[in-house]
Amino acid sequence: MPHSKRIGTPLSASAFKVMLLGAGELGKEVIIALQRLGVEVIAVDRYANAPGHQVAHRSHVIDMTDAQALRALVEQERPDLIVPEIEAIATDALAAIEADGVAEVIPTARATQLTMNREGIRCLAAEELGVATSPYAFAESCAQLQAAIDGGIGYPCVIKPVMSSSGKGQSVIRSEADVAPAWDYAMAGGRVKGGRVIVEGFIQFDYEITLLTVRAINPATGLVDTYFCEPIGHVQVNGDYVESWQPQPMATLALQRSRDIAHRVTEALGGRGVFGVELFIKGDEVWFSEVSPRPHDTGLVTLCSQRFSEFELHARAILGLPVDTGLREPGASAVIYGGLDEAGIAFEGVQQALAVPRSDLRLFGKPESFAKRRMGVALANGSSIAEARQRATAAAACVKPVSSR
Repeated sequence: MPHSKRIGTPLSASAFKVMLLGAGELGKEVIIALQRLGVEVIAVDRYANAPGHQVAHRSHVIDMTDAQALRALVEQERPDLIVPEIEAIATDALAAIEADGVAEVIPTARATQLTMNREGIRCLAAEELGVATSPYAFAESCAQLQAAIDGGIGYPCVIKPVMSSSGKGQSVIRSEADVAPAWDYAMAGGRVKGGRVIVEGFIQFDYEITLLTVRAINPATGLVDTYFCEPIGHVQVNGDYVESWQPQPMATLALQRSRDIAHRVTEALGGRGVFGVELFIKGDEVWFSEVSPRPHDTGLVTLCSQRFSEFELHARAILGLPVDTGLREPGASAVIYGGLDEAGIAFEGVQQALAVPRSDLRLFGKPESFAKRRMGVALANGSSIAEARQRATAAAACVKPVSSR
């Protein structure tokens, strides 16, 4: 494994170049972290003026599922590293780019292929690694979905497109009457058109966590080692996170088992960077749910809770630099939704939000708002998790998206 990358000067012949595929709010923070380390960054997304476009050195708008267009852009820009930030990418093209030595894919092309599709990562975790998961099946039609439920998954169960993010297309099926609407919702919510879903048996867990797991070079050995952030607790509604906090209190054995699962899964994926490992916890029992090979939306809380945020850790890890996953103090985040469907909305209540003790805001700058689109997040610290959560939700409640007309 190579040591740290030689970093030059952006926009010069010595520049070290990173291309982000996906330039949403998480990508925007990664871009800022990379630029602070002197990296030249190219942001790519499927729509213009994405949050990351607004801070990158250069930006492009392409359909990233178009393998030919993606390859052409990579050959035009010649980045040193390619960093996927969303699921809707022609991963076969990334594999070819990596195999041809055109650029290094983070964490690896194989990892992006496995994790961009829930089928790949679930089969790796459950069938190859023997990690505990909920019972599951895959379906390509509404009839197959019903047969899977009747054949052992049972009610209630959760249906998700095999390729989606932030809860899109995900719903809970509680009876036969819910099956057809859930199938239609999954078809509408997938990143890529085409009917294939995963249906999972319901686990009666006590809580769920994101365990940010960092694969980075250990400066003492020059080899990749595994580091863990403190567990992040979160609340999800319809599969989309609305609150997160760090640290999530856990029993020692449950934390140990969580780290063991996260280590096994991320080691099998390989490469360097931050992985967001989602786990269900009941007492000392732990089940693997999903993994993202990049910073996680619930990890926005680390902007206020850790010495280095998940975005700074990702930047350091992919560049081969030392990492520090230490917690600074309890923190919390609360989502700010768009509330209306309109381009170029405005925000009121920012002054009141920032008057909440020890609070902060990130307004993402997305060019178009939808009622349930995440447009920002409130952050807060406190002497306890409860105090931090109360402050974050209070600050978020102050911010009111309004029409700019």
